[in-house]
Formats: sequence, C-alpha cells, structure tokens
Amino acid sequence: MCLGDPLRMAMDKVMKGPPLQQAAEGLSKDVVAMSSYVRVLANILPKETLLWKLKMLKSASAFANSRLHAVKAQTLLLTSGRDQLLPSEDEGKRLRHALPKCEIRRFNNNGHYIFLEDGVDLVTVIKGASFYRRGKCHDYVFDYIPPTPSEFRNICESNRLFMRATSPVMLSTLKDGMIVKGLAGIPSEGPVLFIGYHMLLGFELVPMVTTLLMERNILMRGIAHPMMFMRKKEGNLPELSSFDTYRIMGAAPVSGNNLYKLLSSKAHVLLYPGGLREACHRKGEQYKLIWPEQSEFVRMASRFGAKIVPFGVVGEDDFGEVVFDYDDQMKIPFLKDFIKELSEEADTVRTGLNSEVNQDIHSPVVLPKFPGRFYYYFGKPIETEGCVN
Repeated sequence: MCLGDPLRMAMDKVMKGPPLQQAAEGLSKDVVAMSSYVRVLANILPKETLLWKLKMLKSASAFANSRLHAVKAQTLLLTSGRDQLLPSEDEGKRLRHALPKCEIRRFNNNGHYIFLEDGVDLVTVIKGASFYRRGKCHDYVFDYIPPTPSEFRNICESNRLFMRATSPVMLSTLKDGMIVKGLAGIPSEGPVLFIGYHMLLGFELVPMVTTLLMERNILMRGIAHPMMFMRKKEGNLPELSSFDTYRIMGAAPVSGNNLYKLLSSKAHVLLYPGGLREACHRKGEQYKLIWPEQSEFVRMASRFGAKIVPFGVVGEDDFGEVVFDYDDQMKIPFLKDFIKELSEEADTVRTGLNSEVNQDIHSPVVLPKFPGRFYYYFGKPIETEGCVN
C-alpha cells in the first residue's frame, strides 16, 4: 500500500468537500490516518517481500527494455513530477527518445498515483494531445470532441484573473445595422467565418472564445499555426502540451483542407489572415492590418454560403509595448541563428510567397503597461450565398 501524495489528496478532499468545520475535522482524521500508513506499510511489506518485488520489477523492466525497438505505434506518456515511489520523470524522458512516435505530458505537482489526485482527467489529456481518432489517422475536424462542462469550467477558472484584468466588452451588429452590447448579432446557424486582426501575442483569443461559448453556446473553431500541433524536430519551441487547451477548444492546423471541412460541417470558424505576422508585429505597427495581397477565404466562404463576420479589438496593443522586435533581433547574430532554428522546428505557412505577411517564428520583447479594458466589435454579417464568382 503506497500513496503518491497523501497530503495533496487530503487537501483536494477539503477543497471539494463540506463546510469548513467539517472539512477541518476530516483533514485532521486524514492526517492521523496517514501517520499510521508507515506502520501498516512495514507490516504489509517486510524486507524480504520488498526485495522480492524489486527483483521482479527489475526483471520485468529488463524484458520491456529489450522490446522497445519493436514499438512503432503512437504513444502518450504521463509522468509525475513528485513520484516518491519510482523515477517517473527521468524514465519518461528516456522513453520519449527511445520510442519513435512518442509524446509526453508532465504533471509536475502530482505523485505516483496521479489518477487518485484531483485535477487529472485522462479523457481530457487524450483529447488535448489529439490522440482520440476514429480512423487510421487523426482528423482535427471530424475527430474533434467539444469540451465538457467541467473542462470548460476549468479553462475559465485558469483564465479568471486575466478576464478580470481586461474586463472585455462585446459589441455586435444586428441585421438592420444596429450596434448592440453583447453577442446578439452573431448568427446562430453556421457556416460562419470570423475574420479579424490578430492582436499582440493573441491575447484577445481567450475572452472572445470563452464569452461566445458561455453566452451564445457557439464554439469558435480557430485556424491556428502548425507549430501548435506538430514538430519536424525537437528544439527550443514550447512543448506541444503548452497548446493542449487550444486543441480542447477546437483549434485546427491552418490549411485549405481543414477550412473546407469546417465550413462544410457548418462550423463557426475563426481565421486571422495576418496570422503570426500580426500577432508578433513590430514596433510602430499597433493595430496595423498585415494581410496577403490575394484573399484566401472569400472564395471558400462563398462556396458554402458562409456568413463572414468582420471584427476588431481595441485595447491589447495598449496592454503592452513592443520594445525589441523581429528587426532588432535579426541584427544580432546569435539571435538570428536562434530564430532560424525555431522556424525549422515547425512547418511554415504560405511557403513560396514573397510577401510581408511571411514571418519567422520568434517572440518579441514586450514591456507591460497598466492593464486596460478590451473592446470587441463584431460587424454586420456579410452574406456570401449566391456569390460564387
């Protein structure tokens, strides 16, 4: 009998349990019970039994290691950062390099039995890692499962302070052109294509997507950069697990094929024509549209009769000031090489196009300002049905 982190599980019970007085009584009982675990453990696992189990574990480990080369399937590892029984974290790192198609999800604050502790849902982990699929290969459109109420609550809770700091205000336009507070002007029936300016580092996403789902029960499926979904090689980019929340909320890699599938399934789709170039804009480019010369969405939208909803956001470029941008970084040799390495780790967008909208992967240095409010304005929906040409 061994627990990964008994004190954490006891505290989880308190946080989710009855009123404070009863919770305190329960916690004291749990602490007393935990102190007796050591004596019970000594009776259950005497020295001879423990040595026998360790020998058996060593033998099984040796056999498993000898067969690792035969594992070609896609694998997902879950490791505990506070495992007091086995070196899960180190073993996860080793297996990640030993297995050809392996991804890892780290739970730094969890013990050996992570599924007995609060805050870990295996189904959510599988969905976030894009491991659920109906066919041979994962389809980001048709294999997608919307977030459950508990998953959505957890996402909202993790962004609660940011939402409070920005206090987003939503304005939309009705069919008759009247501007109203709220999201009443957003069409309920799809397909709908939201087109807008990608603000600094994309901080406008969370308030917009969560508010739309909360108030109108509309799930906005975002078209996102490929680096959030796959890598050509390991390097210095953030781990794929950093983008699990985006995948849980319906993001799909940018491609004409995925946009086609989403619109054909009558989804509400979010597309930023300026993409990474706008989100990582340079000094003096506040609120500047940087779109490709040729439209990439109008013909596709008209093919399915999608309604195009233009929108804009004010406030985020006043939230921080870019003080060290792409141009500045490219003048420094080691940063230039670092940016080149980052860009080689993930697929690029709009390959072969020599235009200003192209952008290497990098992170501008932003000096925070005093938080201001975010204002969202959704324009009057533009009908494209019947406008094939």
